[in-house]
Amino acid sequence: MKNVSLALNVVLLMAVAVLFYLHFSSGKKTEQTKVAAINTADPVPKGGVRIAYFEMDSINNSFQMVKDVRAELSKEEENLNNALARMQKAYNDKFTQYQSQAKAGMSSIESDKANREMLQLQQRFSAEKQQMEQRLQDLSVRKTQQVKDKVEEFLKEYNKSRGYTYILAYEPGFMFYRDSSYDITADVVKGLNEQYKKK
Repeated sequence: MKNVSLALNVVLLMAVAVLFYLHFSSGKKTEQTKVAAINTADPVPKGGVRIAYFEMDSINNSFQMVKDVRAELSKEEENLNNALARMQKAYNDKFTQYQSQAKAGMSSIESDKANREMLQLQQRFSAEKQQMEQRLQDLSVRKTQQVKDKVEEFLKEYNKSRGYTYILAYEPGFMFYRDSSYDITADVVKGLNEQYKKK
């Protein structure tokens, strides 16, 4: 069964390669030469596809909005951890108090009451922890979307004078090969930061 699947994949790969060759070799050589010689600032050639890319790592490391969002989320996470530590300490203090009382001697009614109170405290602690973590996650998703929206908004404006068909965000493992002459990272980082300063 494994060999059949492998053979089928090889046949499909060969078929795709043949179709790819036929599709791209049918055009005129002069058009291929023009497309290869396009400068990133040139207008779109008729019938041609222009692709540019930017390094996502550079956006994450150099775009001030990303740095600000990261700092804000880090502060919120620190606040959450401090609040959780306070709640855990309150729980531990109460537990220690009841342990001391139990050693000194507690009635069964007092013991039941202490157990119920500790259970309620544990449930409240768990519920508050879950709510705080959910709020932090929601904030992270919202802020990440805001950054993405800013990048898209900038690229739409940037592309009005460039005429790219596609602008891709490069991340390791996404593309096997890229021609650095189509790298617009420096323009994108500079433009995003200038736009962000104006806000």
